[in-house]
Amino acid sequence: MPPAKKYKILYITSEVVPFIKTGGLADVSSALPQKLQEMGHQVRIVVPKYGAIDERKYKIHEVVRLKDLTTFIGEKEVTFSLRSSFLVGQKARVQIYFLDNQEYFGSRHSLYTDPITGEMFKDNNERFILLSKSIFELINRLGWIPDIIHCNDWQCGLVPVYLKTQFKDEPGFENIKCLYTIHNLAYQGEYPKSTLHKTGLSEFIKNDSDLIENGKVNFMKAGILYADTINTVSETYAKELCKYPEYGEGLHEVLLKRKKDIFGIVNGIDDAVWNPLKDKQIEKKYSLKTLEDKEENKKALAEKFGFDYDPEVPIIGMISRIDSNKGFDLIKKAFNEILKMNIRLVLLGTGDKKLHSFFQEASVSKSSKFSCYIGFDEELAHLIEAGSDMFLMPSKIEPCGLNQMYSLVYGTVPIVRETGGLADTVVRFDEKTGNGNGFVFKKYEKEDLVKEIKKAVKIYSTDKKKWQKIMKNGMKLDFGWLSSSKNYVELYKKMVTSK
Repeated sequence: MPPAKKYKILYITSEVVPFIKTGGLADVSSALPQKLQEMGHQVRIVVPKYGAIDERKYKIHEVVRLKDLTTFIGEKEVTFSLRSSFLVGQKARVQIYFLDNQEYFGSRHSLYTDPITGEMFKDNNERFILLSKSIFELINRLGWIPDIIHCNDWQCGLVPVYLKTQFKDEPGFENIKCLYTIHNLAYQGEYPKSTLHKTGLSEFIKNDSDLIENGKVNFMKAGILYADTINTVSETYAKELCKYPEYGEGLHEVLLKRKKDIFGIVNGIDDAVWNPLKDKQIEKKYSLKTLEDKEENKKALAEKFGFDYDPEVPIIGMISRIDSNKGFDLIKKAFNEILKMNIRLVLLGTGDKKLHSFFQEASVSKSSKFSCYIGFDEELAHLIEAGSDMFLMPSKIEPCGLNQMYSLVYGTVPIVRETGGLADTVVRFDEKTGNGNGFVFKKYEKEDLVKEIKKAVKIYSTDKKKWQKIMKNGMKLDFGWLSSSKNYVELYKKMVTSK
């Protein structure tokens, strides 16, 4: 049997751990390329070099062939360089190129929004047009022609359009395939129609409407229409996008056009970072065999949030972007009923300012039962996963979700709504068979949420043996990136071999 083909993969993203991060995209953009490289594929990453990236720390250096390149954004001539470093993992080194331009990236420490106003940068359209165009300069200058260009989210939505139109006749480009991964359909990169002129694409595309939705240039729509293949980050979410108009965020009809080309691959988690046996950021490491040591983390968590430690009272943790898609309008409606239960509730996250006010006020008025940290703290996130007994994630829409997987491997029992990646990873516990790893409700209703939490609290309080069974069922699962990476390779193979 011949050896499996190894692919050249150019991975385009707007954020990568450990260099820069706002959310789960950064984790995926680090872990997946590393795992693919470990498997023998040749991966290179391109990411903007924001001002917050420490070039000394990461040994980012100039590449003579990739210095002082020029392109046009509309009539504006823009000079940029692509500088190089390595993403160094436990078992793989992946070459990474940083798009360096002082005006658009280097002068800003924030990725997408103005830290003073909280508004999106007005020139994000130009910034990510530059990212898209820089890819083709990189390929031409290096003479390194990938089999696959793997793009992520709206920031990379124009890459497939440039590939299939303006650059399609470049030598060697005709066989490059483009995969477009949707991590979050809610953010689409919508800009005034004048953006079309700035892209320079009007003379190459057959129909301007391919890039326009509701009177605005829409980067996400462009990526969906022009990529060879589209995937999203769980199988259930991929089905939901084509089945339910409300999941389509205004692009349902566009998604339906590409239905046969849309696939779902659930994300993995970085088990070098999220592993209770190796985690240096928690109070005490533990495993399936030393599950009793998890309790030391609960003590530390209670203390951190100002609660009296009580082994009989479950702590429910939440780590999330605080907005309605993550189920926070539902939590707000059910809040008083939840706090009537014999529980403690902790929240870490940031998002909607009105919801911030609600939870901050509640942390004062209900301080004996609820506490929150508005913001983000990586160490605290690890302690919440390790120290909580349960993890609440009642999302309205959840493309994949990582925290429910972190929770499972930490023996922290998830309570989730059956949607997207939550439906693919959390299995409802069956008291008769002892199968399952969490608590699941289906309808996005306050009553269903409260009922499921009550069910979890009851088992926790009355049947410790059964509770340990649920914890262990979750901890036995493997959510590492190997399985997901194999699925991506299969998808690449399908793309490369199709005509």
